[in-house]
Amino acid sequence: MVSTLGVAVVGFGWMGRVHTQAYARVPHHFPQLPLRPQLVSVAEEVPGRAEEAAAQFGFASTTRDWREVAADPRVQAVSITAPNFLHREIGVAMAKAGKHIWIEKPVGLTATDADAVADAVAKAGVQGTVGFNYRNAPAVQTARDLIASGELGTVTHVRIRLFSDYAAHPDGALTWRYEKERGGSGVLGDLASHGADLARYLLGDIASLTADTAVFIPERARPTGATAGHTRATGGELGPVENEDYVNCLLRFTSGARGVLEACRVSVGEQNNYGFEVHGTKGAVFWDFRRMNELGVSRGTTYQDQPVSTVYVGPGDGEYGAFQPGAATSMGYDDLKVIEAYRFLRSVAEGTPHGATLDDAVHSAAVVDAMARSAQSGTWVNLV
Repeated sequence: MVSTLGVAVVGFGWMGRVHTQAYARVPHHFPQLPLRPQLVSVAEEVPGRAEEAAAQFGFASTTRDWREVAADPRVQAVSITAPNFLHREIGVAMAKAGKHIWIEKPVGLTATDADAVADAVAKAGVQGTVGFNYRNAPAVQTARDLIASGELGTVTHVRIRLFSDYAAHPDGALTWRYEKERGGSGVLGDLASHGADLARYLLGDIASLTADTAVFIPERARPTGATAGHTRATGGELGPVENEDYVNCLLRFTSGARGVLEACRVSVGEQNNYGFEVHGTKGAVFWDFRRMNELGVSRGTTYQDQPVSTVYVGPGDGEYGAFQPGAATSMGYDDLKVIEAYRFLRSVAEGTPHGATLDDAVHSAAVVDAMARSAQSGTWVNLV
C-alpha cells in the first residue's frame, strides 16, 4: 500500500531546486517505495522566489518564514537547503517539531552545530539524512566494496581531490559564503567536508591530521541585491574574504593507512575535478566524478607493471539499475540526489537509517574543525 508524505523545502536557491526535482523523480525510479512525497510548502525569504517555485513545481503553499513550516501539521518531512548559518537553528526546530529532515552539508558552521542537530534528531526519534551526495555514486559504492573485500590487499594510502573554479573569478560577489559569521569555513565546509566523508566512507575513521590553508583572492565586491549561486558583482564596496580558498591536509587513519586531502574553490581550469585514488599492497582503485560511472581498477599478483583496467558500473552496482538498464550509460549529479531522496524516504518508511546520517555529518564536521585548528596552530591534531 502506498501512502503520501507531506514534504517542505526551506531555502529555494539552486540546492532547493535540486531537492524538489529529486522528490518529483523518486516515484519514477523507485516505484517500490511505499511513500510518495507530496510538495506541501516552500519557504524562501527572497521576495517572489517561493511563489515562482510553487508555480513551477506545484507546492501547495508558500511562506517567507521557515517557522511556519515547523508549525504546519501537513508537513512531515523537510529539506533544509538554506545557507549554512541557519542549519542548526532550522534543523533543531524541525526535529523538535517532529519533522524528518534531509539537510545539506556541512550542517551548520561547526561540529558543535552538527552535533546539536544530530542530538535533536535522536531525541525526537525522527530520521535525518545528510547531503553527502558523492558517496551515492554507484562506482563509489563499488570501490568501497572492492576495498572491503581485500582484493586490493591492505590499503596503504589514498589521495582525495576536490578542485573547482566556482569562486575563481575575481568579480565573484562577496556573499555569505565568504563570511565566517554566516558561511563559517570556506572551501573546508564547501568541498573538504565531502572529502572527509568520502575518506571515512571508504577507509574508516581518521585518527589524526595536519593541514594548511590559504586565501588567494583576499577581497571581493559586496552585492547590491539578493544573490543565488555564485553571482558576480562589480563596482561595489570591497570587503575581505574571511575564510579559506584552499586546503591541503595529511591524514592518518586508524587502520594505519595514510592519506592526502586537497581542495580548492579558485582552481582556474578545473571544473568539478573531484575524485580519489586508493592504493593497497596488491592493487588500486581510481574514481573521477567527471567520469562518474567508470572505475580504474588494478588487481592481480604481479605487483610491478600491473595494468589498470577501466570498469564500467552497471545494474548490479549500487542503485545504478534504477536509472539505466545496461553498463556504461551515463548518470549525472542530479541522479545522485534522487538516490539520496530515495534513501531519505526509505528511512522514513522503514524507521531505519539508509544513506548518510547526522552521525556522518558530525564526523565530517569534526575533521573539518580539526583541519582549521591544525592550519592555525601548525601542528598535528588527534581525532581519536
